[in-house]
Amino acid sequence: MVPSRPGKLMHDRRYILERIPHRPPFLWLDRVVELGAHDIVAEKDIPADLDLFRGHYPDHPLMPGVLLCEAVFQAGALLVGILLEKEGKKVDGVPVLTRIQGARFKREVRPGDTISIRATLVEQVGQAWFLKGSVRVGGKVAVQVRFSCALKE
Repeated sequence: MVPSRPGKLMHDRRYILERIPHRPPFLWLDRVVELGAHDIVAEKDIPADLDLFRGHYPDHPLMPGVLLCEAVFQAGALLVGILLEKEGKKVDGVPVLTRIQGARFKREVRPGDTISIRATLVEQVGQAWFLKGSVRVGGKVAVQVRFSCALKE
């Protein structure tokens, strides 16, 4: 655990790596800053020298929207694992994305930005988890998406 901001929980990357299978260079969460009964907020610092910016609009580098969605999906997978842990259940398998609904892109994320990623559990039906999430940059919504996942053995 790293020092926290006033009134906030903060877990470092090691906490994340212990709970989801994603690894660099495809890990889009740096730290967990809030954890509620049915939601999680994580952050990611977007490196200015990230290699993908060389090819994704080189004269106007932007973080690809699909990767912003992936950050939300990873936060959702982390939340599912944490909720199962809290219930005392063994996490058998990895959370796999099964549906994406209504992704909306509202704001650009640029090199050097820090994004705030929220995932919220909407409903659980058997082994299916229905979630919604968002990415904020500078306190403003950049992406909103609804999705579902299931545990794959």
